[in-house]
Amino acid sequence: MRRTLAPTLLACVLACALALTGCGQRGPAPASPSPPSLASFIAHVDRSGPARSWDGTVQAVQQADVAAQTSGRVLAVDVDVGSRVAAGQVLVRLTAVEQQSGQNVARAQLQAAQAAAAEAQASYARYQALAQRQLVSRLQMDQIRARRDAAVAARNAAQAQLASAGEQAGYTLVRAPFAGIVQARSVDTGEAVAPGRVLVSLYAPGALRVQAQVPESDAAALRQLDTVSVRLADGRSVDARSLTVFPAADPDTHSVGVRAELPALTPAPAPGTSARLQAGAGTGAAALWLPRQALVQRGEVSAVYVLADGWPQLRQIRTGDGDGARVQVLAGLREGERVASDPSAALQVLVQRRQRAGGDHD
Repeated sequence: MRRTLAPTLLACVLACALALTGCGQRGPAPASPSPPSLASFIAHVDRSGPARSWDGTVQAVQQADVAAQTSGRVLAVDVDVGSRVAAGQVLVRLTAVEQQSGQNVARAQLQAAQAAAAEAQASYARYQALAQRQLVSRLQMDQIRARRDAAVAARNAAQAQLASAGEQAGYTLVRAPFAGIVQARSVDTGEAVAPGRVLVSLYAPGALRVQAQVPESDAAALRQLDTVSVRLADGRSVDARSLTVFPAADPDTHSVGVRAELPALTPAPAPGTSARLQAGAGTGAAALWLPRQALVQRGEVSAVYVLADGWPQLRQIRTGDGDGARVQVLAGLREGERVASDPSAALQVLVQRRQRAGGDHD
């Protein structure tokens, strides 16, 4: 006889099976959140470069330090700072006792040499007449000729010595090499000076230029320019007539000299005053430039939020010069990477993601 399960027992078995089936099946996994939309930009190399400027100094194209060319004591200084002088005008007078004595000695030596040369020439003429009648030997004629030539050479040397002594005497009057303005005087009456001592400095006020030292990285771009803008100390801005970039760099400072010729200005800037050379875009080296607002600064550490798969990641970078709204990136970032424009919004996204990740784990 077949036995059948009681209705109560059957209901219990079905309930257990349903319970086990429910325990074996998992619910749908929560979908991973998609990255939020953040304002960003792509880092790219700016090959035009921002406008650049360099400090320089106004110089006179024609300037000179007038130095003593002979030794002596200063008798008088006929000019002072700011004096306008003409070409050849006497600036400083030196004592000329030794120079005049040397000139007198040279003059006396010349007179003696001239007398000896005249006597040797007359003797040679007499012997030449005798030689035509074959009354003297060839040896005697050679000796007389040599004596005459030596006397003439001694006379010429004495003439040169007198001219040199005259030059030394003339050096006691120090004259202006060109018309200009006295910029500085370095001696007073009564001082003893030696050759090479600077006495007066002067410049011609007509042609002026600005000279500056620029980094080696800027020299190549400046060589491509015909001119630059010059901003003077009084606020005036003018375009230089021409631009000269030196071919070699200074080995100590690793900088290159630059000269900008100024046009005629009224009033003209004084030599020695400061000026600034300014060049437009295209004179800077190619580099990555970021908006300053995208930079995260923590003390001396600089960083930006780089978007990887849409999510921000804080990355340290090394920065260089800035031009106000932008900052140059030297290392830590590559061209083509996407950077968050708003660091605060990127930080909030990171905090929310970490909080969500912590909640799901619990």
